[in-house]
Amino acid sequence: MAATTFYDLDHIRANFPILCQTVHGHPLAFLDNAASTQKPADVTMATKTFYETGYANVHRGAYWLSEQATIQYEGARERVRAFINARRVQEIVFTRGATESINLVAATWGQTCLEAGDEVVLTWLEHHSNIVPWQMLASAKGLILKVVPVDDDGRFLWEAYQSLLSSRTRFVSVTHVSNVLGTLLPVKDIVAAAHAVGAKVLVDGCQAVPHMAVDVCDIDCDFYVFSGHKLYGPTGIGVLYGREVLLQEMPPYQGGGDMIASVTFEKPSWAGLPYKFEAGTPAVAQAIGLAAAINYIESIGLRAIAVHEADLLNYATQRLAEIRGVRLLGPAQIKTSVLSFTLNGVHPHDIATIVDRYGVAIRAGHHCAQPLMQRFGIPASARASFGLYNTRAEADALADALESVRGIFGP
Repeated sequence: MAATTFYDLDHIRANFPILCQTVHGHPLAFLDNAASTQKPADVTMATKTFYETGYANVHRGAYWLSEQATIQYEGARERVRAFINARRVQEIVFTRGATESINLVAATWGQTCLEAGDEVVLTWLEHHSNIVPWQMLASAKGLILKVVPVDDDGRFLWEAYQSLLSSRTRFVSVTHVSNVLGTLLPVKDIVAAAHAVGAKVLVDGCQAVPHMAVDVCDIDCDFYVFSGHKLYGPTGIGVLYGREVLLQEMPPYQGGGDMIASVTFEKPSWAGLPYKFEAGTPAVAQAIGLAAAINYIESIGLRAIAVHEADLLNYATQRLAEIRGVRLLGPAQIKTSVLSFTLNGVHPHDIATIVDRYGVAIRAGHHCAQPLMQRFGIPASARASFGLYNTRAEADALADALESVRGIFGP
């Protein structure tokens, strides 16, 4: 039975006006959701309404507009807390995105708590934003980075991970879902094994939160990060969840207004959580938009979205597997709606350029995961990634466009 039987796809797509347009004379098929998702009218209306009728700076104003803006901003924080089931709202820090969230942890907890010779464990599946901050810290402090390999199907190798853990392991930083392969990692087990040797764990949830329910208490991670723009929300807003006891111990990331309790020329004192990590005027409209995005996807239901996307991924996988010369990367059994591939004799950039002429938007390149590209022996790949509004017809459009690419470049 098709996943769309109890899934009002037409109604959902009507909430995304951008999807109604044509590109080069063809209906737009937006299949680059792993990079960033389109925004429903609920999100654009929430931010528009705030700017037009409720805009003011937060926390500092004694007037009505500021008080109302503060209520909305802090309401967004509570909405995020409930969305990932954090224990307390003080554990939710707003950042500019997941990249800043990871850098914040590396520059505060990592700088304070890690010493020369300590080991940090990553995986081959990581985005550059979960590699480079740790490389920079390792270079500055003399840390040792260890990397968990993956097999030819893109699966996380559990035994290899266990073998890398030791009494010197102090931190583990892993993706929840690979942005290149869609591989779903066993993060709850990863966290438990790391905690058994005394290590803290950060989970990069950028590719997880749009597709599945996330419960940070159940995962038991120490930090969890994600970006709003991949969750049908605005750009410029991200989330860092951290255990309250750890956030209390960490020094501020940046200095400025709103992150202080008091300032003299002799010594500042810091504000309480989470404001200690939110220097300057925050992204108020973006936080409100993120809350609207969470409300929107939960009105559809994460379970319903997951079923729809699984059906779509299976269908698209079958269609592309039938095309001569297509190599599907990382066909792990447990994955979300990402489909990376190559086509014999055709550079991925050429693939993306040509299929765009048929209205199909896909990503091409190393996807900010060059080590993983090296693992598969390729410089780049093409990637189609599906969201809650995509259709089987769009998967067909991709497959038909790829047949045209193959025809241009020969058998």
